[in-house]
Amino acid sequence: MSELMTDPAAIERLRTALQKAQYTVDGCLEAMGATAYAALGRNESVAASRAVARDDSPVATLTKLFVLQENVDRTAAEAALPLAEAVSGGLVAEDGTDGTVRALVDIRPYGESDVDWWLVSDLGAGLVTGRSAPMRPDYVLGVGGASTTLAQLTVRQNVERALDVGTGCGVQALHLARHARQVTATDLNLRALDFARLTSALSLGAEAERIELRGGSLFEPVAGEQYDLIVSNPPFVISPESAAGEGRFTYRDAGLPGDELCRRFLEQAPAHLAEDGYCHVLANWLHVDGQDWRERLAPWVRGTGCDAWVVQRELQDPAEYAELWLRDSGDHNSPRYVERYQAYLDYFAANRIEGVAFGWIILKNTGTDQPTIRLEELTRQIEQPLGAYVPDWFARHTFLAETDDEQLLGTVLQVGPGVVLEQTAEAGDGGWSPTDTRLRQTRGLHASGEIDPVGIAVVGAADGERPLGDLLDRIAGEFGIDPSALRSGALDAVRALVEEGFLTAR
Repeated sequence: MSELMTDPAAIERLRTALQKAQYTVDGCLEAMGATAYAALGRNESVAASRAVARDDSPVATLTKLFVLQENVDRTAAEAALPLAEAVSGGLVAEDGTDGTVRALVDIRPYGESDVDWWLVSDLGAGLVTGRSAPMRPDYVLGVGGASTTLAQLTVRQNVERALDVGTGCGVQALHLARHARQVTATDLNLRALDFARLTSALSLGAEAERIELRGGSLFEPVAGEQYDLIVSNPPFVISPESAAGEGRFTYRDAGLPGDELCRRFLEQAPAHLAEDGYCHVLANWLHVDGQDWRERLAPWVRGTGCDAWVVQRELQDPAEYAELWLRDSGDHNSPRYVERYQAYLDYFAANRIEGVAFGWIILKNTGTDQPTIRLEELTRQIEQPLGAYVPDWFARHTFLAETDDEQLLGTVLQVGPGVVLEQTAEAGDGGWSPTDTRLRQTRGLHASGEIDPVGIAVVGAADGERPLGDLLDRIAGEFGIDPSALRSGALDAVRALVEEGFLTAR
């Protein structure tokens, strides 16, 4: 493939053409219809291809060309984009035998509710019924589930400097540019930086100058520098090739054994995190026979010196994990599929690996001598984007760490947003008998937990006006409990309610 388009004037003309064609998320949705668009999100192209088959509009042409990887008529392509510059810029190629044009890269509409962007990446390897290009070692991946997870997880407070470690096609850098004055995006794969450069120029126009691209591994390109916000969707895949120091694909294989990449990232990140800064990283980590996963990760996290929230979202057994990443690379259609599948299973068995987890790690550099660390499994549905709730999570834990029991008794508490009380009862001879009473959040993390009658009274009385001690004394009288006994006995339960967000300090 020739060098990707670099001429600013040509890029601006392409950007204008994409806008004029309404080649956007909304435009593609309208052209394909909801059913076909949803199927495409599952990597199935049949319905989308049928939907635009007889449509010669520019948005349909661009969808066929870049998203569905179909050859399109040259005349139609010329009407949809500056064809000569797209050819010389390495984006498309003309077939001289039949007068058609084919894509050399994927240019995919992307964005948020109020902005349209375009992500430039290699052609998809797993598109069902599409013309899949063989994956090269320096393959540049487009947006995927991990990308959107990280984008939704990230705190979106305005900051001066932000860092995207392992930028790939540049998707996280686009998000960061909306609330960071300066963005640095790095990648070991120098080819990925070429794609990210075109992604940012197409999407942001002149504003792309605020994104600086640097080559190198992990934090090597930013030695000695600090950032207010760090995000990373690194090459965290655990594979037999990486274990041997021979990662097949740069975008996913770090060439390190097991979950060593996770450990190294946590070891290096704190030195680059400014005071009160956040770091968000996605990772895989191992479940090893005879050892709790929290015990493996806790020393790595504790060593950062930062407040830390580690969440395990998913756990796959060795077979599931092997199948996932063999599909990702298109190997499910390869004659070497069985051989590569066996290699995964052999590696896991030899290292007593029972499963591989996917999750997130968030650090906050609070500068405290006794940082808060929490490692938990959280597999339930949560509200997205979650980033809006992350500062509150850390604020609650900081409050609890800095507030002794006497101070807590003097604190005015109120019910957290979206908290409801639910009760289940069954009918009997004497009427209805409660079988389960719990608090549940309808927002954020959607936590829930059982609660007893005294707890219900405490939460119900937390009106944001009276201190906790006064509430407990009143409730003690209502239940015939010694006030001093309730004060001492209820504090741990109240702390747990604040920790989960059922109660908040006013």
